[in-house]
Amino acid sequence: MGQQAIDVFRSCIPLLQALSDPARQDIILLLAEHDQLTVNEITEHSTLSRPAISHHLKILRDNQLVTIEQKGTQRLYSLALEPSVGLLKQLIHTVESTCDL
Repeated sequence: MGQQAIDVFRSCIPLLQALSDPARQDIILLLAEHDQLTVNEITEHSTLSRPAISHHLKILRDNQLVTIEQKGTQRLYSLALEPSVGLLKQLIHTVESTCDL
């Protein structure tokens, strides 16, 4: 496996770690059902506390899985999967082209 393949794998580590947490998976699936939600609305659908939800949203935002839109005093979260899906597609392509399948 070449250096490019290793680099692609390494660049995916933070994203894969973000996606590995069941609470973050639940948030992603919840946001997939709604255009935008506030932290409080997400918390209403979870057993986690508001600070815990905020923590998970920060990780999702840091990994470009969600975006925030400020409307007045509300911060609305929505999915933004394109950058992450592109990175995962690159990983799949790299695995398919460098590994014997």
